Amino acid sequence: MTRLAAPMESRSFITVPVPLGDRAYDILVGRGLIETAGLRIAALGARAAAIVTDAHVGPLYAEALANSLEAQGLRTSLVTLPPGEATKSYASLEQVCDAVLAARIERGDLVVALGGGVIGDLAGFAAAVVRRGVRFVQVPTTLLSQVDSSVGGKTGINSRHGKNLVGAFHQPSLVLADTALLDTLPIREMRAGYAEVAKYGLIDDARFFAWCEANWQGVFVGGPERDEAVAQSCRAKADVVVRDEHENGDRALLNLGHTFGHALERITRYDSTRLVHGEGVAIGLALAFRFSASLGLCPAADAQRVEAHLSAAGLPTRLSHVPGGCGTVDELLDAMAQDKKVKGGALTFILARGIGQSFIAPGIEADKVRIFLDSELNPSRS
Repeated sequence: MTRLAAPMESRSFITVPVPLGDRAYDILVGRGLIETAGLRIAALGARAAAIVTDAHVGPLYAEALANSLEAQGLRTSLVTLPPGEATKSYASLEQVCDAVLAARIERGDLVVALGGGVIGDLAGFAAAVVRRGVRFVQVPTTLLSQVDSSVGGKTGINSRHGKNLVGAFHQPSLVLADTALLDTLPIREMRAGYAEVAKYGLIDDARFFAWCEANWQGVFVGGPERDEAVAQSCRAKADVVVRDEHENGDRALLNLGHTFGHALERITRYDSTRLVHGEGVAIGLALAFRFSASLGLCPAADAQRVEAHLSAAGLPTRLSHVPGGCGTVDELLDAMAQDKKVKGGALTFILARGIGQSFIAPGIEADKVRIFLDSELNPSRS
C-alpha cells in the first residue's frame, strides 16, 4: 500500500484514482460533495438514475441528491429499503432489481447507492445483474463504507450459510465520499468504521497506524484528520485492488480480522443490537494479533498495542465483549468453516509478524485455532 500522503492541500476535496483500465474511476473525498453530486454524476453521461437508499439515510439526503441530479437533466427514481444487515437478502435484491427495471434504467444509465455498506453492497449487486450489468455510483454515508465497502467493486448479499456468500465483482463508475455526512453518524457507527481505518495501518503500514494513534480523535470530531484518514484508507485499498481485483492473492490481506469477525456476526445472526460489522472486525483484529502472538509469530507487545488503541477508540476487543455471548468453541469453528477463504476445508487466516507486517497464512490447523479460542473464552484456564 502507499505510504501516508503529504499534508492535505488547501482544496475542498481529495481525488484518489483507481486505475483499472477501462473500468478506472475516481474516489472523491471531502466535505460538501453531495451538493455537487449531480454535476459530477451527470458527467458520466447517463440520462437516468435510480437512487437506492434506506429509511434512515433517505429522509436526510435523498431529496438533496435527487434535486442535484434533476438539475442536471437526469430522470430520477427512488428505492427505499429498511435499514440493517437483514436487508442484504434475496428478497431485497429482488425488490431493487424490479424497481430498477420499472424505472426503465438502461445499461447506459446509473444505479446510485446512497447509504452505508449494506446499501452499497446490495445496490451494486443489483446493478451487476440487471440487464447483465448497468453502471453504478457509490455515495457512502458511513465511515465504514467510505473507507472500505464502497471501494473495490465487491458487491453481494448474505445467505443463511454466511455473510457475503452471494455476489459479484462490479466496479463503480464513481465514488463520492462526503465526509460532512459523517457529522450526523451515531458514535457507535463512527467507532465501527474506525476499525477499518486502523486495519489499513495494521496490514502493512506501521507509519499510518502510528498516525492513527496520534490523530484518531480528530477523525471522530470532523477535522482535516477525517478527510486524510478516509483518503489514505481509500489509497491503501485502491492499491491492493489494482494489484488483485478479484482476490486471487494480495487482496485477501484486506480480510485481516474478518475471519473471526464474520464468524461472530454469523453467531449473533447479524443482529446489530448486539454486534455491527466494524465491532466484529475490531474484535477480529485484536484476536488475529493475539493468535499470531500465541503462535510465536508476533511480539506480545504489538498485540497489546493493537488492543490498547482499539479500546481507546471505544471498540470491543474480546469475545467476552459480545453482548449475549458468542457461543462455544465448536460454534465459532463451525461459523468460520463457512468463510469464503476456506480452501479444501482448511482455514486461511491473515496473521501478523508485527504491526504493519500482516501476511496470508493458509492451512492453519484446526487444533491450533481450537486451543486459542478456548483460551480466549476461558482465560482463567490459560
